[in-house]
Amino acid sequence: MRRRDFFKKGATAAIAVGAIPMIATSCASTNDMVYDRENDKWYHLGTGKSGVNSRKKTDGYDVAVIGGGAAGICAAVASARNGDKTVLIQDRPVLGGNASSEMRVHLNGVNNIKGKAERETGIIEEILLHNRFDNEQEAFPVFDHVLYDFVVREPNLTLMLNTQAVDAVMDGDQIKSAMCWQATTEIMFTINAPIFIDCSGDGLLAATSGAEYRTGREGKAEFNEKYAPDEPDGWQMGATLLMSSKDMGKPMKYSPPSYAIKYTHEGASERRKFAGFHEGIWWIEVGSEDDIIAEAEVNRHKLMGYLHGVWDYIKNSGKFPEAENLALDWVGSLPGRRESRRFVGDHILSEKDMTEHKHFEDAVAFGGWSLDEHNPGGIENISEPPSYFHYHFKEVYQFPFRSLYSKNVSNLMFAGRNVSQTHIALSSSRIMATCALQGQAVGTAATICNKYDVLPREVGQKHINELQEQLMRDDVFIPKRNANDPKDLAKKASTIFGSSTSSGDAKNLTNGISRDIYGEINHWQSDGLSAEIQAEWESPITLSSIEIKCDTNVKRNIMMRKDSKNDDLYGNTVPKEMLKALSFEARVNGGWVALGAITDNRTRLIKMKFSSVKTTAIRVKMTETYGAENVKLFELRCYA
Repeated sequence: MRRRDFFKKGATAAIAVGAIPMIATSCASTNDMVYDRENDKWYHLGTGKSGVNSRKKTDGYDVAVIGGGAAGICAAVASARNGDKTVLIQDRPVLGGNASSEMRVHLNGVNNIKGKAERETGIIEEILLHNRFDNEQEAFPVFDHVLYDFVVREPNLTLMLNTQAVDAVMDGDQIKSAMCWQATTEIMFTINAPIFIDCSGDGLLAATSGAEYRTGREGKAEFNEKYAPDEPDGWQMGATLLMSSKDMGKPMKYSPPSYAIKYTHEGASERRKFAGFHEGIWWIEVGSEDDIIAEAEVNRHKLMGYLHGVWDYIKNSGKFPEAENLALDWVGSLPGRRESRRFVGDHILSEKDMTEHKHFEDAVAFGGWSLDEHNPGGIENISEPPSYFHYHFKEVYQFPFRSLYSKNVSNLMFAGRNVSQTHIALSSSRIMATCALQGQAVGTAATICNKYDVLPREVGQKHINELQEQLMRDDVFIPKRNANDPKDLAKKASTIFGSSTSSGDAKNLTNGISRDIYGEINHWQSDGLSAEIQAEWESPITLSSIEIKCDTNVKRNIMMRKDSKNDDLYGNTVPKEMLKALSFEARVNGGWVALGAITDNRTRLIKMKFSSVKTTAIRVKMTETYGAENVKLFELRCYA
């Protein structure tokens, strides 16, 4: 019996893998996965009944998102907010992926372009702001709960933790169902959906669907990449284990465990530095030139050994007297992976697409981290630098939608490090905030698929303008692309003005550019508080919502860091520039009518919805920021 046929039998079929109770024997002529509870001898003392305990469930959704890292969270939230019933399936007990408390990697983005790039907005910024409000102490375990709150509060979104999508049931070239094992409940879920999005990094569901993918490094010739090796090979950037230490106020001894691997630093590249070692060393890394997924447990054991070997060197070599009072207070056990499968889309993004800033008509995201290709051997090749940092960008590049859906599985999209790109391109775009923008793009695209009953490729071919306009309305910046939503009635206003102006012009609020970029001012800023903006129409219009984008100082990063930086580039508090208190009014029959007020705003994109009114003018009164003397706005939108 073929495996796909086995699943289509439906009534008795199910799966198990790894921690899943998988039945597979070497003498069997098939590789069927079996989930059979007929031998379950359950006797319930409370009821006196015995029988088989049911462990199978089937659920249906409009969109199924696999993977709960930054990309998956943004994909699922975007899909849910745009009206689709969505499920987010995460194989860990916490959300966040590499940024979770299990791995504790900084959620970086284009901040590698120091002081010259404006960071990511949209859902990922909203997440980071949510953390600034609710996790002032900057605790990674609390960040897990901040992310949990951010997801479960969405009414259209179902979260399934401790659940892995282990196999795809196919119907032609489309995924019909995802077979998902929830380890904590022993339940095998069959998840049905018309659109699947794999944001899991390793992409097990996508791989089992038959989606084309590649691993390793392309040679120079295939994409004319300057920084690729001369010939293709199998190397993938490795995974890293982090740790942190605490100053105990007295000398602390350290004895390495039995599995520690001796480290001497002899012959190491001068670029293998120990700066900030008390918060972890990112180059304690092991890569692979073959099947990095199959080798994961072997490499995890190695990494634990290398981590303790390096800490032993720091504590006991005598070369780090500043470490005398330090003791480990957290050690990672789950390596943060950088690379494995890269699925093939209609376009494979390459080095030159980025370095030459290629313009894509279907651009939906951007990036700007350097071409940060880690040494293939990792810590096992210490004579080489830990990363080559081939190229530093001076401005952001575009990321196309054609690299975010499968070439051969027609209802499959992806976001994160598993998207359609070369190894060299991945060295930049793998950064989590960049992955998050991809996630918001595909989550939004999924709702357009369902709206028109089309597949992702057709969204790219026929509905790309609608996708881009919705993303920009939802506060995503697309380089070199101005918003021009025909439904936005603010663009039809005869005049827009402010009560006072210290910089910019109120007319900028409808120019379609929601940030100051490329040396141009696209804002209006008041001269003190309180302040007002007002829009007028020559003929009455019907309105039911007003949307504005305020200032959160996107030149300053707000991700949580283990070293809690607070300088010109990083802020560890709520941005003082953000608008806190405001109210909305409409002029109806010559008089001003209150539409609503917000006293504790927590987002850059502020939406006020109200019962429809027929009006000739609206005004927004702004009374308080989180500390700035003036209020700055970048956009005003009005909708019926």
